[in-house]
Amino acid sequence: MIMTGLLILTSLAFAWSMGAHYTGACMGMPYATGSIDRTSALRLMAIATLIGAAMFSHGVLVHVGHGILKGGLGTVPAIIVIGTAFALTTVFTRRRIPTSTIQILVFALVGAGIALRLGVHWAAIVHLALLWVLAPFIACGCGFLFTRLFDRIPALAAHRRAPIIGQALVGAGAIASLTMGANDVSNATAVFLSAHVAGVLTAGISGGIGLAAGVLTWGRPLLERVAFDVVKLDPTMATAAQTVQALVVLGAVAFGDFTSMNQALIGAMAGAGLARGRQTIDAKVLRGIGRGWIIGPGAGFALAYAAAALFRMITQPL
Repeated sequence: MIMTGLLILTSLAFAWSMGAHYTGACMGMPYATGSIDRTSALRLMAIATLIGAAMFSHGVLVHVGHGILKGGLGTVPAIIVIGTAFALTTVFTRRRIPTSTIQILVFALVGAGIALRLGVHWAAIVHLALLWVLAPFIACGCGFLFTRLFDRIPALAAHRRAPIIGQALVGAGAIASLTMGANDVSNATAVFLSAHVAGVLTAGISGGIGLAAGVLTWGRPLLERVAFDVVKLDPTMATAAQTVQALVVLGAVAFGDFTSMNQALIGAMAGAGLARGRQTIDAKVLRGIGRGWIIGPGAGFALAYAAAALFRMITQPL
């Protein structure tokens, strides 16, 4: 019972941290362009995130909870997996190494599963790896097309155009926030399914509450970090990039898959910049993404494997 309580607290703390972490990726551009004030941005994001986690995350929760490992995790191994993902995400965020929380979590699950001899659905891992590699490039292409499309919309009178673009950008940020809830709540609470602690609905709602709490309590300072180290976009480009980010990730979620919100946004912003004939992404950021694809999953695997192997030695001595 104590271990179950610790798992729940660790998972909700992880959800709280992620909610704050993704404020820039979801609502940073609407706030940066003055389309919405800071308080309203955080409140809108919290509501949309909770709705996404509670209503649209079920496929992803089942995929992470039951589709990665062939056997169920115990409570302590589940704590190891969540603790690993939580710790590494915190370290990488502080060191500004761009990586994906969900990639870290999946490979932490794989590491723990191998150490505990549970078996891994390798076909699912290969499928996800391909999706993770392709998603930023798909977002880049869509970002290019959407920006060109928005540029072709006949110009409105100046006094009407700015408010409409601003409203569209806020709407795109709200959709991105809903998408984040649906896509990323599994990072924190999918282990509830693996460890048989709770069902899908409870995992989605509880994780969504944790995400929303993070947005409201810690999101304010992090909202200023708009889309990492990316050059500012004009409102039309920002709307295209934010919309594409949400659509790419929502497309994955619709099939029970999941991908990186941050990497999809960076890809979309790069495409928006290409459409205007200028570079919007620093080359250092692109190199950082490449490192993140290797460092994050590798570190998650190694740390979770070591901790789970130690747990197995203690509980199942030869």
